[in-house]
Amino acid sequence: MSFIHASRLVTNRSTCLCSSYAEISRFFRTRHHGITPSRAASCSRNATRCFSSSTPFYDKIEPDETLRKTLDDFKATIRSSAWQQLDKAWNAEKISTDTAGKEIELFGYISTRRDVNKKLSFTMLRNKNQSRCIQLVSTSNAEGEEADAHVRMRSLREWTPVVVRGRLVNRQPAKDDTYLGMNLINTREIAVQHVEPLNYIPNDIIIKQDTVFGPDQRHLQLRTDQELRSNIILRSKAINRARLHLTELDWKEIETPILFKSTPEGAREFLVPTRQKGLAYALPQSPQQYKQILMASGFTRYFQFARCFRDEDLRADRQPEFTQLDMEMSFAGEEDVMAEIEKLLRNLWYKILKQKVPTTFPRMTYHEAMSSYGVDKPDLRYKAKIHSITQHLPADLISKITPLQTPAIEALKLAISSDPKTTRKFISDFLDSPDGKPYLDNRDGQPGVFVGDLSQPMQGLGPLGYQYVMEGPEALAVEHGDLLILQARPDGPFSGGSTTLGNLRLALYKTAIAQGLIEPPARHDYQFVWIIDFPLFSPNNDTDPGQGGAAGFSSTHHPFTAPKTPQDVELLLTSPSSATAAHYDIVVNGIELGGGSRRIHNAAMQEFIFRDILKMKPERIEDFRHLLDVLRSGCPPHAGIALGWDRLMTIMCGRESVRDVIAFPKSGKGEDLLVKSPNAMTGEQLDTYHLGLKD
Repeated sequence: MSFIHASRLVTNRSTCLCSSYAEISRFFRTRHHGITPSRAASCSRNATRCFSSSTPFYDKIEPDETLRKTLDDFKATIRSSAWQQLDKAWNAEKISTDTAGKEIELFGYISTRRDVNKKLSFTMLRNKNQSRCIQLVSTSNAEGEEADAHVRMRSLREWTPVVVRGRLVNRQPAKDDTYLGMNLINTREIAVQHVEPLNYIPNDIIIKQDTVFGPDQRHLQLRTDQELRSNIILRSKAINRARLHLTELDWKEIETPILFKSTPEGAREFLVPTRQKGLAYALPQSPQQYKQILMASGFTRYFQFARCFRDEDLRADRQPEFTQLDMEMSFAGEEDVMAEIEKLLRNLWYKILKQKVPTTFPRMTYHEAMSSYGVDKPDLRYKAKIHSITQHLPADLISKITPLQTPAIEALKLAISSDPKTTRKFISDFLDSPDGKPYLDNRDGQPGVFVGDLSQPMQGLGPLGYQYVMEGPEALAVEHGDLLILQARPDGPFSGGSTTLGNLRLALYKTAIAQGLIEPPARHDYQFVWIIDFPLFSPNNDTDPGQGGAAGFSSTHHPFTAPKTPQDVELLLTSPSSATAAHYDIVVNGIELGGGSRRIHNAAMQEFIFRDILKMKPERIEDFRHLLDVLRSGCPPHAGIALGWDRLMTIMCGRESVRDVIAFPKSGKGEDLLVKSPNAMTGEQLDTYHLGLKD
């Protein structure tokens, strides 16, 4: 390039930059951004401003009184020394033993203030973690700076962040060494000499100890609710402990991509459009396929605290985005993974909760869980079991219980009260309540309700017939005041996650506990159980899209789950719906903490499942071509699991909802009410991503 051409290029580029800077200058000079200082007359629209020593970037701002105070207040918060040095002064032992009269400087939040009179006030100062506090004394009897500090202290609102300087003063020890859950330094207080606010709280924000904040003020929920904040801190400790445990056992933490592709694994996906017309990423439902690829890549033990996304109906234990501890092992099967999870959970419970859990967890088949508890994640703290009584009932009674032609009749007994009147009122009130309405509207028939009453013929069970009273299950023999519930269901193999009677069982237990009729489970009673032997495939439903095949059923876990035994492999040829999966769920107190399986590691077998069993369309099978190519490269047998970290923390923190253990959860409608997401796309954004909106 010649010198002339190069100089022209530089000149042209400078002109372009100057033009751009001029636009930026006009942007700043024509917008107040919430501040209204007086300004010099605006420059000509044609003026060009560049960065140079002779030409200012924009007109000089002459601050008014409001802006000057804003600038001065902010400058006062800038410290030349590190905050950590000042934080060391919050040493409770040192403060308690230091000589009275010694000057001390602390920072923290202003807490409650008690004004004795106009000249004397007592104020609590919280440390930054809200774990410790000390009393401040301010008075107007002093002169100069101390008197000014008293006036300023009385003007500050609760939860204002401040730096306080003063003298240590002996005080009469308080009766209680805690205050609002914080440790109180109760042998010393500070006579305030100077207080410097680090920010201000306007009058329209009211922050008191008993203020109830909505989700749109999540930051204030977290700041003022000590238990909620403790949940988030415990979550951090548990993550660090799990990482340490797994790393010590030679597990490797590996990150996998968030921007994935759309594949029919089972749940609805969130799509991310790109500027390339018609192309989109999908956010991962889980790192399932990537972790299987890692097993084929020579890694033997992988884990990751993975962010996952599913566009599904929300409940107390679900969020559209969530965290799971994802794990996979090569040259491993079900027993290997289950043993590793038991070690991990024992470690977490012992190190974080200071409690011991069994060395091994009991096993229960899916069929046993569904038949005995009516749910595939049974809460073993509730002892009442479900029993089949179809063979003990007369046909005419069965026809009154259900419209089903070939029903199965099941029953359970609950010891609600020793007084039949109390039990009758309990069940009547429940069925009349909104919680009971779904059971009365059940298309399989309403529940049959009987109350044990020794004053009645056949203990109040006369309508069930002599045969039932004489030959019915011994476990259902009623005492005075016991509640017996009957419920019909279609007679056939179990499918899905629960039965009507299983749901009713839990609802009755929780209602009776809430009313004080049944003792609640012990706070630290953790009943772990593995649920195994799930069906490999389940009938399609209206909730989950499944894999979109034409077979009429979908994979119960996901389409990469292997049949459990050689016999189950053979069943694929004759009766796929009868095959058992190498699938296992870990459950505690009725909460499914996670699920895993041994995977199909053979490409031909995996394609056979896609094509001939699930009957997926060829173009959908091609969505998995990358995985099939990986498997055919000699992928070893492998198995894994994913623990729902939000659910796990809910259990460890003793909470009911995952929202209580997530810093910034979504609402029941999938909204973040603090930041107001999701928000509407602009026309410009729609154009950029080649999108249009349908009415």
